[in-house]
Amino acid sequence: MTSSAHRRAGIGAFFAAAFAWNMGLGMTHILIPLYADHLGYSGVAVGSLVALPVVLQIALNLLGGAWTDRLGGKRLALASSAAFALAGVVFAFASTFAALFFAQLCAVLSRALFWPATWSLGSQLPGDRSTQMGRLNSTTNAGQIIGTSLAGLAIAYLSFASGFWLVALFGGALSFALMSAFAAPALRTHAAPQPIFAAYRALVRRPAIWFGIMCAYVSALPFSLSFSFYPILLVSEGFASDEAGWLLAARGVGSVCAGAAAARFVRGVSTAAVAVATGLVVGTSILLSPAFQHALPIATLLFLVGFGSGVMTLYFQLLISDLVSVETRGSALGLGGLGWGLSHLTTPLIMGALKDAVGIAPAFYAMGGIAIVWALSLAPMHAWAFRGGRPR
Repeated sequence: MTSSAHRRAGIGAFFAAAFAWNMGLGMTHILIPLYADHLGYSGVAVGSLVALPVVLQIALNLLGGAWTDRLGGKRLALASSAAFALAGVVFAFASTFAALFFAQLCAVLSRALFWPATWSLGSQLPGDRSTQMGRLNSTTNAGQIIGTSLAGLAIAYLSFASGFWLVALFGGALSFALMSAFAAPALRTHAAPQPIFAAYRALVRRPAIWFGIMCAYVSALPFSLSFSFYPILLVSEGFASDEAGWLLAARGVGSVCAGAAAARFVRGVSTAAVAVATGLVVGTSILLSPAFQHALPIATLLFLVGFGSGVMTLYFQLLISDLVSVETRGSALGLGGLGWGLSHLTTPLIMGALKDAVGIAPAFYAMGGIAIVWALSLAPMHAWAFRGGRPR
């Protein structure tokens, strides 16, 4: 086999590992909230289960970004797979809130390591960066499509425990084996070791980083709802668990299409139009979600929320990647990923409190309104971050 064939095979292993890990992630989107709901926990308890461990994720996201620059993305991705395998096993045996909470901590650790590691690796692949990042986003979302559908089937025809064992298999063991076969780009290091958070001191002074965090928050909203209250909304409207899985897969289909299409036109970040427009698509789709009880309009809205999220994800990835060199890209993406962590923390807590106070449908109306206001605020934030026409 020639060296170019070896390189292509290695890159294929990287995308396959990302696909397998996201299969496990997609399964947890259905399994965790429905299992907690099945055990009789309140909306606040379900929201706390999926949100409070994210406090740890926010801190670990920064460490994960810094460790990526020091240790390399491949090592962090392997550690992420190991943590996901442990999470799946613990969930399979958990019945108390404490056990569920520990398993969720393991899953959160896995997420905090996986995203900055794979985003950094993806930005270093040979070829056009926009195309490669779009391909990575499509691959991860395709994995989530299969995962959400498989989880619904597992609940309907097997058991919750069987579903969690599949999480450990795909998101843990298989992704670990595939990532092990990937030949990562050579790690670039500074001539002298830098303090682990040295890059962050410079990054937090840049307005463009804070704009990127705001974009990341919007791009993460559909994910935050998918692993918390979208499944509960669908089940409350009369859909079975396997039907909920197929419907939620429409969000992933939208994100796959975004990853394939957005790479063609999201080439620059000098204007706010793409960010504002996709943010409004996300907010409006969330707002309208409870207004329909039939599968077709619900699937259409989930497709649109996934498409908007996918475009916004690529937008903020390119923004962050363009701001820094390869040596500090992991740190920058980890800092930009704070928007994801903040969304995963605040959205389930807000939704859980609203669900208990006014019901699941009004909770979605309120969250959609919040997202629309957030999207409109991106325009003045972009003007501040790009004063003079260039990112500051």
